[in-house]
Amino acid sequence: MNTWLAEIREKNNLTQKTIADKAGIARTTYSSIEQGRRNPSVKNAMRIAEVLGFDWTIFFKQ
Repeated sequence: MNTWLAEIREKNNLTQKTIADKAGIARTTYSSIEQGRRNPSVKNAMRIAEVLGFDWTIFFKQ
């Protein structure tokens, strides 16, 4: 589970659906990434990071 991702989302008072909509991805895709069941593509990592305001490479440093 990407608890850090959920923490950032919650800190920004955003729902999974809001992030997914702003990033242009399906909510189920975002949910799978946040829960650690799926790794994001570089494109999706960049989109999610832009919405939440962090460096997208964090997804690939774990």
